[in-house]
Amino acid sequence: MSNIELHLGDCLEVMRSMPDKSVDAVITDPPYGIKAGREKPHNGWVDYGISDWDLSRPEKEYFDEINRVGKTVVVWGGNYFTDYLPPTMRWLIWDKGQRNFSLADFEIAWTNQQRASRIFDYPRSRALRDGKVHPTQKPIDLMKWCFDVCKIDEDATVLDCFMGSGTTGVACVQTGRNFIGIEIDPTYFAIAERRIKEAQQQPGLWGQQ
Repeated sequence: MSNIELHLGDCLEVMRSMPDKSVDAVITDPPYGIKAGREKPHNGWVDYGISDWDLSRPEKEYFDEINRVGKTVVVWGGNYFTDYLPPTMRWLIWDKGQRNFSLADFEIAWTNQQRASRIFDYPRSRALRDGKVHPTQKPIDLMKWCFDVCKIDEDATVLDCFMGSGTTGVACVQTGRNFIGIEIDPTYFAIAERRIKEAQQQPGLWGQQ
């Protein structure tokens, strides 16, 4: 059974209390600062009732802390933070299998690994089956693929410091990994907590009878 630890608050404060390289992996998807929550539905966005979560990017100090506490680091939306993150050999790509849609054909993650870049083919329509509750919610299977391609051990502790709707935590529960989640927005924190609890209660998952 996964060990789950959830924090409601500013992830910068929480990470500053953590020792260097204290988590096996940080896998996260920060706000990009593109005002995604305020786009109109006809541009591909759905109104999820929260419009101020993506007004600005996190400052560089957040990424400095992410790289300090994590042994392996994966930052989705890394193309929005190239002025904060050092050059790297490995980028991860989620190919959504749909071209010329109003949203991006694919999404990109920066990693701190010096290995070959990799692509995950996963249709956007299939991703919606997870039950989308956040404008930039990633598929559960994408997070599991990150574990595999980045060689995150099955007993590892994974930190998502911009937890959002809790997808990384759900993937950890479903694979038996430990999870630390941090989210500053109370509404999304409650959503993440609910989704992770529901994952823990599902029969047939890792460590459950």
